[in-house]
Amino acid sequence: MTKHIFVTGGVVSSLGKGLTASSLGRLLKARGLRVTMQKLDPYINVDPGTMNPFEHGEVYVTDDGGEADLDLGHYERFIDESLSRASNATTGSIYSAVIAAERRGTYLGKTVQVIPHITDEIKRRISQLATDDVDVVITEVGGTVGDIEILPFLEAIRQFRLDVGRQNVCYVHVTLVPYIGPAGELKTKPTQHSVTELRSRGVQPDVIVCRSDRRISDGLREKISNLCDVPIDGVINAPDADSLYGIPLVMRDAGLDDYVCDLLGLETGEPELAAWRALVERTKRAWKPLRIGIVGKYVSLHDAYLSVAEALRHAAIEHEVDLEIEWISSDHVEGLLVAEMIGHLDGVVLPGGFGVRGVEGKVAAATHARETGMPCLGLCLGMQVMTVEFARNVLGLSGANSSEFDTQDTTTPYPVIDLMESQQDVTDKGGTMRLGAYVAVLEPDSQVAKIYDQTVVSERHRHRYEFNPRFKSRFEEAGFRCSGSSPDGQLVEFIELEGHPFWIGTQAHPELKSRPDRPAPLFRAFVEAALDRAEQLDPARFARPPVGIGAAPERSA
Repeated sequence: MTKHIFVTGGVVSSLGKGLTASSLGRLLKARGLRVTMQKLDPYINVDPGTMNPFEHGEVYVTDDGGEADLDLGHYERFIDESLSRASNATTGSIYSAVIAAERRGTYLGKTVQVIPHITDEIKRRISQLATDDVDVVITEVGGTVGDIEILPFLEAIRQFRLDVGRQNVCYVHVTLVPYIGPAGELKTKPTQHSVTELRSRGVQPDVIVCRSDRRISDGLREKISNLCDVPIDGVINAPDADSLYGIPLVMRDAGLDDYVCDLLGLETGEPELAAWRALVERTKRAWKPLRIGIVGKYVSLHDAYLSVAEALRHAAIEHEVDLEIEWISSDHVEGLLVAEMIGHLDGVVLPGGFGVRGVEGKVAAATHARETGMPCLGLCLGMQVMTVEFARNVLGLSGANSSEFDTQDTTTPYPVIDLMESQQDVTDKGGTMRLGAYVAVLEPDSQVAKIYDQTVVSERHRHRYEFNPRFKSRFEEAGFRCSGSSPDGQLVEFIELEGHPFWIGTQAHPELKSRPDRPAPLFRAFVEAALDRAEQLDPARFARPPVGIGAAPERSA
């Protein structure tokens, strides 16, 4: 029977429940188990698709077009499995399903209540992942114990153990053990209170993962064990790790996977972690200094571009690059400031987004990269911005723009980015979105075909507007190549500039499929191009010191 692990959190948010769940998933998969994961989010939005990036961070997209929480990105990167829309459920989607069922008469006129109807729907969402080809389902419950909106989820997972049997469920609680500087002590009281609150809801944790900025003593672990009624082997210390991908090794050293497997009766061998350890070691060998700018609309919250940053880091690991990401607000990159703000960089990424704010800054960055030979990677809106830039400054189409930015007073005379005819009469904007994985056919002799080493690829999408085919011939005559298209040839998926080392854009979000040990091809090639250019411009910066003498040279000013 499929085993279930529920991960909850207490005291404060952002403790790392998602990374704890992902790391445990990695360890269990390394033991040969078939693992899938799920996020239950307490917010009332049906999905994060319409939520402000400044508040929520990026929207992660699954192959089947589900708009999901960014934690699904961590899940996929760690367990290297493609998840589906079923792996993310919100309070809003659960209530919507229950209300729709009530309207259909499913409940035969009964009074619809949180218990049993809402909790039953939550349990149904959990159970649907427990298929015959899955050994373990790891479910993270968002929010923190004590939040009012989390209560139906806690009640559902409490009931779930009774439904499937105690031997098939493990509760993991992630909590904070803060260090109080003036006292010079780590304090367990927040953990005690958090566990007390969880137990008051009928859930007794089997494992307590103690987050701290330093290691805790065995004496403190024993104290937590006694006061929280958890065996000491189930009190796992998770101090801050040197790198994101080092967390599974920290958990392994603390015995988390051993304890969980014993508790659930999972008979496996030791985890095969040689490749993962080698990956972590490669992160420590990085020495080639490289500065990449992310020129975006939402850079004040780095989580808004979490997958982009991780994809860059994956490529950096492969190339032994000591990556420095500069977060540059596209609101500020205009006019004479362009060279000052991005001229010192080795490459720029123009990420996705919606709305007109900051677009002109992205256009300016694309111009600078095109004119100076700086590698530039455009993603979704970034590709559209590169198209607008080329139309204005090379083709001479003054006022060229995306029709997304048309207003009542101003309409672009050259809508080089536009809605397709089939989308024009759709009143529900959600109905015009391209969401999920789509196939593209690449021109055999193009840069992108060489980068992917194949001519048919699939990447995930999340956008509404498309390259306007009415202008395609004019672009291609000027060296702007539409190097990848939909199988029917109607939609442009990839663009590149002939004669430029790397000025490539895609309508897709290839960052969503990048893995730490298998970087997304476009990001791998982009970092390689940026590294080549940097080494040509400043060879001294990459003069590696003899082994054992000094450290790698500091980055140039």
